[in-house]
Amino acid sequence: QLQASGGGLVQAGGSLRLSCAASGRSFTRDKMGWFRQAPGKEREFVAAISRGGGTTYAVSVKGRFTISRDNTKNMVYLQMNTLKPEDTANYICAAGLLGSFSASSAYDLWGQGTLVTVSS
Repeated sequence: QLQASGGGLVQAGGSLRLSCAASGRSFTRDKMGWFRQAPGKEREFVAAISRGGGTTYAVSVKGRFTISRDNTKNMVYLQMNTLKPEDTANYICAAGLLGSFSASSAYDLWGQGTLVTVSS
């Protein structure tokens, strides 16, 4: 299973670091991704990291967010800097073996998410 944490309330321009703890099996072969869903909106891709450490980002967060992983701890992180009110959403981590980085269909295990609220 996947458990995200680290969300909270932050002012615009601030930073947060989200964590995703993976358990139950080894995730070293999986790509790991972060998605987000704002109220009334569809879930959208944020960032992903391959088993080898390659990364990809949504255009809206590139240069502000950094995804990383620690395979020894089965952890994935999302460092979010220069946060904007439009980043407000429930952030969900996901794992998958095959498929593209940004497609939801390429992930077969999803966590519950952690809520990030950015005030203006």
